[in-house]
Amino acid sequence: MPSAKHELLQLLAPIDGFSAEPSPVAGGTALWFRGKEFAHFHHDNELDLRLTRKHIASLGLEHPRESVHHPKRAATSPWIELRFHSHDDVLRVAELVKLAMASR
Repeated sequence: MPSAKHELLQLLAPIDGFSAEPSPVAGGTALWFRGKEFAHFHHDNELDLRLTRKHIASLGLEHPRESVHHPKRAATSPWIELRFHSHDDVLRVAELVKLAMASR
């Protein structure tokens, strides 16, 4: 069974302008759209996504309180850590990633 990260990348791979490449800043894998990094994986079950503060607020998303990577992230940050484990979680994150790409 593929990892949640692998499943997410398979769902996003057909999108024109999308790529997954090594992150020059965060290490690991970063997501790029039309030549600009807009997300990176902290590990196979967590994605840090630049979604915009407007979308984060309108969708009622909250930064995880127990964040290891960004424990002091401001509530007004355009970035949100998304955790995913199940197939349904992966589908939800894929939709948020697509929303982030549409906002670029």
